[in-house]
Amino acid sequence: MTQSMDDLDKEILNEIQWTFPLTPMPFDDIAKKFETTPEIIKERLVNLKKIGVLRQLSAIFDTRRLGYKSSLVAMEIESNKLEYVANQINRHPGVSHNYERDHQFNLWFTLAVPPGSDLKSEVDKFSVLKGIKKVRMLPTIQLFKIGVKLDMVDEKKHDIAPTEAKKEIKNIKFVPTEEDKEFIRELQKDMDIVDRPFLIPAKKLGLTESELFDKLKYYEEIGVMRRFAAILRHREVGFTANGMIVWNVPDDKISEVGSKLGAFPQVSHCYQRPTYPDWPYSVFSMIHCKSESEAGEVAKTIQNQINVDDYKILFSTREFKKTRVEYFVENNFTLEETISAS
Repeated sequence: MTQSMDDLDKEILNEIQWTFPLTPMPFDDIAKKFETTPEIIKERLVNLKKIGVLRQLSAIFDTRRLGYKSSLVAMEIESNKLEYVANQINRHPGVSHNYERDHQFNLWFTLAVPPGSDLKSEVDKFSVLKGIKKVRMLPTIQLFKIGVKLDMVDEKKHDIAPTEAKKEIKNIKFVPTEEDKEFIRELQKDMDIVDRPFLIPAKKLGLTESELFDKLKYYEEIGVMRRFAAILRHREVGFTANGMIVWNVPDDKISEVGSKLGAFPQVSHCYQRPTYPDWPYSVFSMIHCKSESEAGEVAKTIQNQINVDDYKILFSTREFKKTRVEYFVENNFTLEETISAS
């Protein structure tokens, strides 16, 4: 699929994964930057969607700031039941990512539940499924970084060094009102590629474009919106080695190591999570590379700089589900065993 992208496509994708202009005519602004016309920009984005590279353009909200609770969950599943269990778990609307990984814990998924729901009781609903041997809840204890940016332009590869600054966020309590929820429901949708794309949600919400931008910028300042940006499909753009590097870090070093890891441009996510007797790894970092050997080299280079000897890379071998959590679109989930366990 990647052969249908040229250098300009890649440059545009690099740009809009991180910063998308919050202006009335954003495609005009992007066109100026690349010394081309808005028509060409729109045409290319439409094509990138069609070939499956560009997943969506939308506001990316922060699960925790919206009052949602979420956790990574690791399961050990009998291998002949893995696909069955994964497909049943996928039916939960709060499950956004679900992967098979090459480890004894062979199924890893993230689950988010709305304010007022209990995370553990949602996970317990899966216990009726045959074939589950172990379940480990791995909620975030400390978040060091979140934000995927796939470097599309090979010549511009970043050095593997902790060089990124952390964005400062104002610590203001946020309890979403009905009006906020309506706004979030609208802005999490995929944007239309038209001259004035923000006019569409603004009209639906009874706002002017500038009121809409003010609210988005305020949300960003207080960390409710992480950013407004493009989300790509990793595999379609050649980032097939999706490696979760887990580090066994002494307790007194976790904050220091996590902060340093989060500053590497190659690391998209970095968290501290709980440990168990059969799972001693407290710090998780995600990297996205074009091959497993490249991921191994990245991990080795990082390891030399953070001085943690005990680590593992768990590659995802199968993607069972990858979507965005839809916020404030409530569904109660019950797991009736409707699919035969054969």
